[in-house]
Amino acid sequence: MPVTLISKPHKRTIFALIFALYLPSTALAYGIKSGGDTSTNKQGSNAFSMPANNLPLSKRLDFSVGNSFFRNPWVAAPATTDARDGLGPLFNTNGCQNCHIKDGRGHPPEEGEDQAVSMLVRLSIPALTAKQKQQLVISGVIPEPMYGDQLEDFAIPNAKPEGKIKIEYSKFNVRFSDGETIELRKPSIKLHDLNYGELHPDTMLSARIAPPMIGLGLLESISVETLQNIADQQQRDNKGISGKLNQVWDVQTKSTQVGRFGWKAGQPSAIQQDAGAFNGDLGLTSALFPHENCSPQQTICAEMPNGNRANNAAANEVNSTEDYEVSNKILKFVEFYSQHLAVPIRRNTTDPSVIRGQQLFENVGCASCHTPEIKTAQSDELPSLSNQTIHPYSDLLLHDMGEGLADNRPEFLATGSEWRTPPLWGIGYTEEVNGHSYFLHDGRARNLMEAVLWHGGEAQSAKEQVLNLSKADRDALTDFLNSL
Repeated sequence: MPVTLISKPHKRTIFALIFALYLPSTALAYGIKSGGDTSTNKQGSNAFSMPANNLPLSKRLDFSVGNSFFRNPWVAAPATTDARDGLGPLFNTNGCQNCHIKDGRGHPPEEGEDQAVSMLVRLSIPALTAKQKQQLVISGVIPEPMYGDQLEDFAIPNAKPEGKIKIEYSKFNVRFSDGETIELRKPSIKLHDLNYGELHPDTMLSARIAPPMIGLGLLESISVETLQNIADQQQRDNKGISGKLNQVWDVQTKSTQVGRFGWKAGQPSAIQQDAGAFNGDLGLTSALFPHENCSPQQTICAEMPNGNRANNAAANEVNSTEDYEVSNKILKFVEFYSQHLAVPIRRNTTDPSVIRGQQLFENVGCASCHTPEIKTAQSDELPSLSNQTIHPYSDLLLHDMGEGLADNRPEFLATGSEWRTPPLWGIGYTEEVNGHSYFLHDGRARNLMEAVLWHGGEAQSAKEQVLNLSKADRDALTDFLNSL
């Protein structure tokens, strides 16, 4: 009887299928389609820029219009392109895509550079008085008196930027149990060439790179009850994991709502996240944020032209939601676009190393916060995002990540060492979409293993287990993350 030889690729596939039979049921639940029916098969540099796969053709035009306002640059007023004028006078960038490059992840400036094109620095001071503490309910932070809650390092012609940003790093080694070492770097923020006076002596700084845009509408479609149930389950499990929901101010409903977006879950909705970025990053007004991004002490916004329609009136004098620099119509298109950016499918899911890494991800405790599977709620307004079984690898909850990652800057209920669990879906596409592999809120990690080893606080036990893994198991864990 002739002998049938099995090729190496087929051997790996068979081994993977057999190995999968012995995985925990929770690990088996991890899906290939991370975004459910919205997932895209697109790969390469545009993997983050595709519409939800189940979005009807009748809605694709709305997506494309939103994309145009997200992608194309805005200009200073007055301009012939009056639908896209009003930039600044102070700003961080002139277009959303400049930070969310190809709808992906931003990066810090390289050492020696002093312009942070896809990274910004948040500013605030401690709330000390009774009035300031009451203000936290609405603002979440107390802005720095002269520069506000964000440093703008660009300005339109005939205006001066607020200052420049420089990042310096101190470096140290961490040793695995097998003797191999890895270098970590800790950033230090330096602000210089300040053009509007000295900073308050108690100013708190926090660098933030732009996060990927994929799957935002799916995250927005998770019910509050589902998120609270995850938090309650973490408490019942009694494993040292105790996530909590941030409670933030919703400017549309004028009430406190659950925070979902931003590194500390400081925004309640996609439209408020979008409008806040238009205002803080580009200096553009909207119905949600009708005032330009100057502090009360800065007169430059009143002195320079703006893009409001009503006879170029000041932002607080416009009479219609269409008079703002970002009209309601434009804002809704951008909201629709940001809600329906698809999550790309997972890759290499039958690779034995990926399957082994998936098991390790579960065993060391990563999945306690990076929740593998959630179902979105029913929504008549967003039918493509309704009732989807998704795999974001996030619980959207705040967790104490320890002193190493702390920025010591509170935001609403988030303390100076608490961060929202960032979704991991699509993380393996970062290199091909954005040409780099910088991770964490300030881009300090230069690869996935560095990001893992910055975990502390509630994740300290998981990090220590990773430090004790063999080289083969560490590679498997990284392979799994890169498969997402």
